[in-house]
Amino acid sequence: VAVTHGSLANYVASVPDRLGLGAPGHRYALLQPQVTDLGNTVVFTSLATGGQLHILGARAVTDPAAVADYLAAHAIDHVKAVPSHLAALTAARGVDALLPARSLVLGGEAAPAPWLRDLVAAAGDDRAVFNHYGPTETTIGVATGQLTEAATGDLTAGASAPVGTPIANTRLYVLDASLNPVPPGVTGELYVAGAPLARGYVGRAGLTAERFVACPYGEGGGERMYRTGDLARWTADGRLVYAGRADE
Repeated sequence: VAVTHGSLANYVASVPDRLGLGAPGHRYALLQPQVTDLGNTVVFTSLATGGQLHILGARAVTDPAAVADYLAAHAIDHVKAVPSHLAALTAARGVDALLPARSLVLGGEAAPAPWLRDLVAAAGDDRAVFNHYGPTETTIGVATGQLTEAATGDLTAGASAPVGTPIANTRLYVLDASLNPVPPGVTGELYVAGAPLARGYVGRAGLTAERFVACPYGEGGGERMYRTGDLARWTADGRLVYAGRADE
């Protein structure tokens, strides 16, 4: 996927404040291989804001005791994690031991409702928990929102917590099969337009044309939007909820 410098600059300029990140000197722990883009949230935020980036080794990130001890010993302020990875760590060591000092960002997949409720409750008022959504084709992430006990307390098993609202210079459309917007509460396919869009797939013009399609809601001619293949719906108060894959 060919991501532009402009898309990355838009992300770094707009997302840290939304995720409680970006204060000079704050410490970030990277728990993902650097071949994936999920960890780029902490990589580029730390580099752009005068933070400290701590990169844990491949063996350490699968060891609950090693991760918990590292977070405590180095007073890590911020972590971004895939829910299933963090759930495996917390199952062995407990939720509180795996929480950073200031904020936790979840991304990459939907989190199970019971585990998410326990996580947010353990974080309390002193540590913020955020949901962050976005395919690689839209530069790391395009929607985010804070998860509170009020927002997660009523989640039933199998339900998904809202992933939030769009980041700066980004438009999210939930559309039906005819590319018409669906009303709040109705599930449709999610499309992304605006600054985060990548150029496309390197050397794969056909796939690029299939997934990056003309946007009928743009302000000017020639604008594209990315067809994510994800299902989603809007809540009545304008937050996006992930609802699975269109091909499942």
